Amino acid sequence: MALRTRRTRFVLSLHHTPGEPSRSVFYSVVRAGHLIAGPEHRIERDTYPGHELILCLRGGGFVRVAGREHPVRPGDLVWVNCYHPHAYRADSRSPWELYWIRVEGPGLDRIAGLLSADRLPVVTGAGRSEMKGLFERIFRRLQGGRPDAPAFISAKVARLVALLFSARLKLGDVARTEAVLPPALARPVQTMRLYFHRPLRVAELAALAGMSESSFMRWFKQVMGTSPIDWLRRERITQAKRRLSETNDSIKEIAGQVGYSDQFFFSKDFKKCTGSTPTDFRRREQGRL
Repeated sequence: MALRTRRTRFVLSLHHTPGEPSRSVFYSVVRAGHLIAGPEHRIERDTYPGHELILCLRGGGFVRVAGREHPVRPGDLVWVNCYHPHAYRADSRSPWELYWIRVEGPGLDRIAGLLSADRLPVVTGAGRSEMKGLFERIFRRLQGGRPDAPAFISAKVARLVALLFSARLKLGDVARTEAVLPPALARPVQTMRLYFHRPLRVAELAALAGMSESSFMRWFKQVMGTSPIDWLRRERITQAKRRLSETNDSIKEIAGQVGYSDQFFFSKDFKKCTGSTPTDFRRREQGRL
């Protein structure tokens, strides 16, 4: 049913200027609000600071990023990286009602990349009721001025991010690689996850991506935040942690199981990544320290 409103009405409009210490460690909400749109509602920008998270409560609309327009329906959450050209508008036949927050903080560009927000800005199935509650708690803290507000708000934003990742991953491995990773990286990353114990080389991974080694290295680091070799090393250490915790296999056996031919090098790498030797890690995890 169409929302009967002639012009866009702001039910709530909030501004906030976080302190410098908060900006460096927390997700900070600098703008937030609740609006009931009219059929004329439209925003179009080349660039703007921050990332906007927009929850559609009722009605509908459209968001355009990277030259492509995506429909938005009730319960959808839209992630817009405002540093890139973007636009959104209400469906003139049934204009939307929205909650929104504009967020700044460490790692948001990286998170947007992992969510593929540049290609898939609309997230469905993230749980409208819980998201609505999170937005409303953020609104109240922005209005309250309590000293714990920055930490509280950051935690609620982090929970929203977790819901978005869960929604993207819930359809299984195929949806995971398509939604979270650019298609060209999906196959090499899946190969590293499945065959971490093999002596994989950058040339082999680049071939799976259909790229030159230099292009693959550059793009992998841009998307994943680290080099493919470092990513693979950390995947091996993660697998080693599980084996150290859950089995009685020797350190040498576990080193071989996760792709290390040299036990000494494995132990050195493990300590560099975790701050603990494999033996000490096992004792701590098994309650023997």
